[in-house]
Amino acid sequence: MAQLSIWIGTATLIFLQNVSAFNLVCYFTSWSQYREAPAGFVTDDIEPDLCTHLIYAFANISGNQITTYEWNDATTYNNLRGLKTRNPNLKILLSVGGANLGSRPFQNINTSPATRSEFVASVISFLRSNNFDGLDISWHRPSQNDKRNLVKLVQDLNVAFRYEAQRNPKRQNLILSVAVPAGKEAIDNGFDIPNIARFADLLNVMTFDFHGYWPDHSHTYTGHGSPLRKSRVDKGAASAYNVDYAVRYLKTKGAPDGKIIMGIPTYGRTFTLSSAQTGVGAPASGPGLAGTFTKIAGTLAYYEVCSFNHGATKEKIEEQDVPYSYKGNQWVGYEDETSVQIKVQYAKNNNLGGVMVWSLDQDDFSGTFCKNGNYPLLAAIKNELNK
Repeated sequence: MAQLSIWIGTATLIFLQNVSAFNLVCYFTSWSQYREAPAGFVTDDIEPDLCTHLIYAFANISGNQITTYEWNDATTYNNLRGLKTRNPNLKILLSVGGANLGSRPFQNINTSPATRSEFVASVISFLRSNNFDGLDISWHRPSQNDKRNLVKLVQDLNVAFRYEAQRNPKRQNLILSVAVPAGKEAIDNGFDIPNIARFADLLNVMTFDFHGYWPDHSHTYTGHGSPLRKSRVDKGAASAYNVDYAVRYLKTKGAPDGKIIMGIPTYGRTFTLSSAQTGVGAPASGPGLAGTFTKIAGTLAYYEVCSFNHGATKEKIEEQDVPYSYKGNQWVGYEDETSVQIKVQYAKNNNLGGVMVWSLDQDDFSGTFCKNGNYPLLAAIKNELNK
């Protein structure tokens, strides 16, 4: 019992060393480098003092091993290492998975304890050789059948990370975070929250994409992608499509306040209007037009929203503390500097572990489009955190 108490005490100390009092966790994506200038995003565009944790998305899984995804990942890893010369306190994690990878590779590594052990060993070797501070698990939509295996994977990584650090006292324990959905159904289906939270350092909650024009035509009306609270028009299941519900639900499921990292998007969800109505709940015939640089129908990066807003009508959804705008038959719900500050206030008031941003590369990182300095959303978030 005494040995167990010492181990728990050591694990708690390591957790406190790896996790700040209030964390600002920032993802950036590998594919953002391919966008046309001036929207192409590379490691030189990262300001190392903005975030407490930087997460590079994504790594691949092949043959029970974690591997690179992009042709130039080795160069990117090396450049990320250089950020620490300017901010030694910055924690840099590698995210494995994502929507494009899907569930199959994760299912394969969980075929047996041996295959899972092989993957875990490859993770430690890969992270250490490339000077990462930890791993983010981004298993996209695990099924009910995957639920137990996700816990086993997180547990095995936790145990291996702590054992590796104990054997090498000069090394800090590798950090382990898990990307967690915000939707009630997705949480109930694939995420055993109490046990995941038991073994993970951080839960990066994807509190966005509550509304959008989806391929299954389940949302044929306008709505903000990341409303802080429900609106008066939200009935039934739609009452759960907001940040506040997701945070409260995770708490009831057993997620500790200090491990919940609340997501804030730096992009907007867009719709094509099908009538003269322009408010929340207006009929939509499809996603909004693709952005000039992101080129994906239904979304606009914040820097594209700034361009869209020239000549657009801008409104605020008062009861949800988020803005939207419309022009012609195009409608976008997005974040601005005021809305992200309100979300940070909410996270602080609810004693959360911090906020997460998806993603650095969709903020106006160069100040080219919004004419309000580099990273206007991130700067507003950080300023509010420091109050």
